[in-house]
Amino acid sequence: MSTLEGRADEALRRIGVHLDDPADGTLVARTPITGEEIGRLRPSTADEVDAALTSAHKAFQSWRSVPAPVRGGVVRQLGILLTQHKDDLAELVTLEAGKIPSEALGEVQEMIDICEFAVGLSRQLYGKTMASERPGHRLMETWHPLGVVGVISAFNFPVAVWSWNTAIALVCGDTVVWKPSEATPLTAIACDALLKRACIDVGADPEIHQLIQGPAAVGEQLVSDSRVALLSATGSVRMGRTVAPVVAARFGRVLLELGGNNGAIVAPSADLDLAVRGIVFSAAGTAGQRCTSLRRVIVHESIADELVRRIADAYGQLEVGDPFDDGVLVGPLINEASFTAMATAIDKARADGGEVVCGGDRVGDGESYYASPAIVRMPEQTSVVRDETFAPILYVLTYSTFDEAIELHNAVPQGLSSAIFTTDQREAESFLGPEGSDCGIANVNIGTSGAEIGGAFGGEKETGGGRESGSDAWQTYMRRATNTVNYSDQLPLAQGVDFG
Repeated sequence: MSTLEGRADEALRRIGVHLDDPADGTLVARTPITGEEIGRLRPSTADEVDAALTSAHKAFQSWRSVPAPVRGGVVRQLGILLTQHKDDLAELVTLEAGKIPSEALGEVQEMIDICEFAVGLSRQLYGKTMASERPGHRLMETWHPLGVVGVISAFNFPVAVWSWNTAIALVCGDTVVWKPSEATPLTAIACDALLKRACIDVGADPEIHQLIQGPAAVGEQLVSDSRVALLSATGSVRMGRTVAPVVAARFGRVLLELGGNNGAIVAPSADLDLAVRGIVFSAAGTAGQRCTSLRRVIVHESIADELVRRIADAYGQLEVGDPFDDGVLVGPLINEASFTAMATAIDKARADGGEVVCGGDRVGDGESYYASPAIVRMPEQTSVVRDETFAPILYVLTYSTFDEAIELHNAVPQGLSSAIFTTDQREAESFLGPEGSDCGIANVNIGTSGAEIGGAFGGEKETGGGRESGSDAWQTYMRRATNTVNYSDQLPLAQGVDFG
């Protein structure tokens, strides 16, 4: 057993998972840190996926009738267990996703935060009472559990996105069937084990959560099954184009979190010290593999040279390497395909007249893929800039007028996260207004990544339009009923209709 495989095994054991090594295990967990195998599992069969859906659907029949504050008790206990095993789960996140420990710990903290949010929410699933036009009548809305929620998550946030969906879905009275990324099966096993333990601790039915693992075919079965009332899928735009029509054809609900070609405008009045810090973390953090990673900087021509110089200087201080090593801030890309996509994008940018200021080179060799974060100055927003490359490439464009900056910013098909760095209040308010950023997230003097759980998370256009986490995102996981109660002895009709 290798050192990293041993670390994964020990972290799982501390959580309470004893991973077998089945002879027919074709689902291989590999760490992007070295490329080596750290676990082997047997993927779910079609019959097992069907059984998981059957169990989740059956569990829903009773779970939906459990009072919401009682349902919140499961999520409260999950938060307690996550707190106890924060270091263990974060270690698995680093091993499978390649995040530096600080980011991995932050992801688990995000899980704890959403549990706290959901527990409070379990006592706040409010409906409305409206004024009725008919005397002796009351008009109101009530919210009810929806059904089975299918969750398909991506490698880059292997546990946080699951928790956003699961914590909210459970307090709303739904049950969950989760299909994680093939790249992160061990973190998924750990999360499932902790949630099942939480259920047992508080006397709830562990069948309210089901874990299925394997290739795309496993997820396709989840997408097409009519027992899945809501499908929440995180991934590429291409995946969304495949998933959405299938769910729509069976009149299911879909919550999509897809690509994010995020941009930041840097105005002449910007605090450049602040802007550089925000840009560097947003662009290079998680090796550029966040859906909210900064891909485009749109900077005023009067300060472009200075800003690029400062970012390049900061990039020169970023240590790329094994995320477990002290001082490392940029870990590995998830696999060879990611590095190939990065190299291809940089070559295309050069062909389009782009100038590579720094970075873009492979760091090290072997079966792991590390890359130095790249800065590329572009003469215009060509197709390679409009397409999202899931890697640490930062394209820099210039503008002369604020209207031009907004036009450049919005001229991409994605619409997840955005930012402006300015001390001009008019520019800041205009960016947040209806003629400003067309994204689901718009920030002022802060980068595009690092969203808090209190706000609804999601984007517009090809990002899919879904909303997860805070605010009123819970309504996605429930169905609304409009109720009219007649407490009089008359039967007046609405709109003054007289039926004799």
